[in-house]
Amino acid sequence: MNPFLTSPPAAGGVILAGGRALRMGGGDKGRQSLGGQDMLTRLAAVLRPQVSALALNANGDPARFADLALPVLPDGLEDAGPLAGLLAGLDWAHGLGLPWLLSAPTDTPFLPPDLLIRLGHGVCGGQLAAVAASGGRRHPVAGLW
Repeated sequence: MNPFLTSPPAAGGVILAGGRALRMGGGDKGRQSLGGQDMLTRLAAVLRPQVSALALNANGDPARFADLALPVLPDGLEDAGPLAGLLAGLDWAHGLGLPWLLSAPTDTPFLPPDLLIRLGHGVCGGQLAAVAASGGRRHPVAGLW
């Protein structure tokens, strides 16, 4: 039986915010306001209850995220895109002894409050990862690893 269906195993979570947001004119994409709250704050509120520990992958001065009270993980590889953030999250979760990592990009403020369980369904056959999909399209940065 898939443990995610009854009592999800311990998992870490990482919000991927390491990009430069060039298509949005630069800056921190996650700090864009949506409904009176920035996207990072919204996403952290959705992910925190689902995971044992939550971190933020971001580059530059981590002090700009102090209000989130999250560890900030910089990319270990330069110019490697979201995979560098995913690797930083996987290393961090492994260091905490967490067997799974739930990842989500900073610009996805409407993820479901049961994302971990939903993606957990995708690993019930022994698969090592599952990614989100909607409307027939995969969204590989939102995944369970």
